[in-house]
Amino acid sequence: MEPLTNKKKVLIQKPLTFAERIYLPALTKGLSITISHFFKKEATIRYPEVEREMSINWRGMHSLKRDEDGRERCTACGLCALSCPAEAITMIAAERKPEEKDLYREEKYASVYEINMLRCIFCGLCEEACPKEAIYLDGPIVPSDYLRKDFIYGKDKLVEQPLVQK
Repeated sequence: MEPLTNKKKVLIQKPLTFAERIYLPALTKGLSITISHFFKKEATIRYPEVEREMSINWRGMHSLKRDEDGRERCTACGLCALSCPAEAITMIAAERKPEEKDLYREEKYASVYEINMLRCIFCGLCEEACPKEAIYLDGPIVPSDYLRKDFIYGKDKLVEQPLVQK
């Protein structure tokens, strides 16, 4: 059967030389690229041993701050939970007792404050919504774990340690 058009492209393949047949140029080129990578700066960071420098606007793990007197700043207003698009923050408010005056700033405090780190998207909206500047995303990288329940952080992991008075 003949083609409908007489347009044909004839490919002429030149024969390979002896060096090309034994792949010597290709091998030396590949080996030179491999050897050149030995003398370049490493592209990766060996994480557990070496920590990466984080940028100024990097957001780490949440931390609940204390004031100058060592009292918790959080007043359980719930604005952080309302502003969280992932609904990762839950809290239960309670009334302060007279003997707890040195522990909490206001009459109301968060008796339970939990953040589900698997849901959190580290957007920083909770930090911006807090009127008392109680929550910040200034902690370290969230550590890895195997169980889902270990990623729900309560006040025991979130509240910063009080300053030691001298």
